[in-house]
Amino acid sequence: MNNRIYFKDKVAIVTGASSGIGLATATLLAKYKAKVVLAARSEDKLNELSRELSRQTEVLSVKTDVSVESDCRNLIEQTIARFGRIDILINNAGISMRAMFKDLDLDVIRRLMDVNFWGTVYCTKYALPYLLESKGSVVGVISTAGYKGLPGRTGYSASKFAINGFLDTLRSEHLYDGLHVMIYAPGFTASNIRKTALMADGSMQGETPREEGKMMTSEKVGMIMLNHIRRRSRRATLTFTSKLLLVLTRLFPTITDHMEYWYMAREPDSPFKPRCEIMRERRNHQA
Repeated sequence: MNNRIYFKDKVAIVTGASSGIGLATATLLAKYKAKVVLAARSEDKLNELSRELSRQTEVLSVKTDVSVESDCRNLIEQTIARFGRIDILINNAGISMRAMFKDLDLDVIRRLMDVNFWGTVYCTKYALPYLLESKGSVVGVISTAGYKGLPGRTGYSASKFAINGFLDTLRSEHLYDGLHVMIYAPGFTASNIRKTALMADGSMQGETPREEGKMMTSEKVGMIMLNHIRRRSRRATLTFTSKLLLVLTRLFPTITDHMEYWYMAREPDSPFKPRCEIMRERRNHQA
């Protein structure tokens, strides 16, 4: 069965649908003639996207801040009022951060947990009865940071680890109920998430520290996600680098910590020092 057949007429909710992976995934679902529910905070972007996708399929757009429980309840209620069922919930909405924990305003971590973790919990909670009825799919978009902590990303990693544990447990609880639960880890993807990443004081980063052109596109990430939903995969981790990191972490955890530190420290304006600078400072101090 191909994607066009599988997704046709299925009711799919996509959070964070106004940009990046969410936008690409919603666009593909519309192409496959799914009934698409778009959720995001930007009403203008939602309306524009809704007009575009409505040329291909039935679309419902619901302004939603996933960090607000009542917004998530409203999203599910409006979906049921319009379509009467839910087949797929893609918890994609998320924000990132870039700062050392020692310098971090704790409100930054609260904001990441509210959007990334609690947004997933709220939407899943209210959609769950309908997903159980349809034996549908709930997806959580995490990251390699949801398996291995990334330096300079404490709040981001914590929120993604939390989603990982939450959905892994949910799968076990409904092992015999026909519910499909998938944990999806794309790795670094070309999107605007790094531009909107929060700094130590809570302000947005503005410019990405990475070469976006060398990353996997949001469209490819969305396509692979839908392929895995169709196959009802438990987990999917993308990119060779991410897969290698997870293997090395299991086999050589201490060495991997050093490699990861060095890799992340190479970012322009890194919040922590490259190893060579640390060693140079130590030699100067000892001299």
